[in-house]
Amino acid sequence: MDSISFTKSRTEVLVNNFVRSVYNWMCIGLALTGFIAFYVSHNETIMRTVFGNKFIFFGLIIAELALVFSISSRVNRMSASTSTALFVLYSALNGVTISFIFLAYAKASIVSTFFICSATFLAASIYAWTTKRDLTSLGSFFMMGLIGIIIASLVNMFIRSSAMSMIISYIGVLVFVGLTAYDTQKLKNMARSQPDGLDATVVRKGAILGALSLYLDFINLFLMLLRIFGGSRN
Repeated sequence: MDSISFTKSRTEVLVNNFVRSVYNWMCIGLALTGFIAFYVSHNETIMRTVFGNKFIFFGLIIAELALVFSISSRVNRMSASTSTALFVLYSALNGVTISFIFLAYAKASIVSTFFICSATFLAASIYAWTTKRDLTSLGSFFMMGLIGIIIASLVNMFIRSSAMSMIISYIGVLVFVGLTAYDTQKLKNMARSQPDGLDATVVRKGAILGALSLYLDFINLFLMLLRIFGGSRN
């Protein structure tokens, strides 16, 4: 094997290992969130404590936002173990705050929506990984859409319009499908730009950061689809 072929082969191995690590951590986060959400939904004491007290509920939301901000902006200053622990903690807290879905929606619709979300997420990821189109400009567009969704959702908290909620959900699906493709391509470029001999802790922190981005895309896409396809629990 000549040196060029060897280098190319080594690069592909490094890329595959990095991407595998990202998706493994994303799946660990999703599994933990699902387990915690299911457990909390079947514990009346915890449900009353979290959703019966606005200070605790919004305190958890603020804590989640703080964790996302910390991981995203300070990951380079953290140790690999700290960034991993914060990601796991965020996944657990998110499981607590979204546990209401098991009370609001029928279990069958939650399961079916999960598979719809998984298929949609996979399709967007495959497209982003195989396309030669640069999705950077679209990423900015979808980020603007995300900001619009947040603002519209805050407004709808006061006017409580079911029609507006459904419109937000449909737009949200498009936005998070787009962000999934954008983040996947960004992950691909990140993986291919890693130099040989990069410290394992740096690789781990990059994998956690990538896992967090894809985790957020998946969870938000799932919640938007659940609003559309989810059947209410009688």
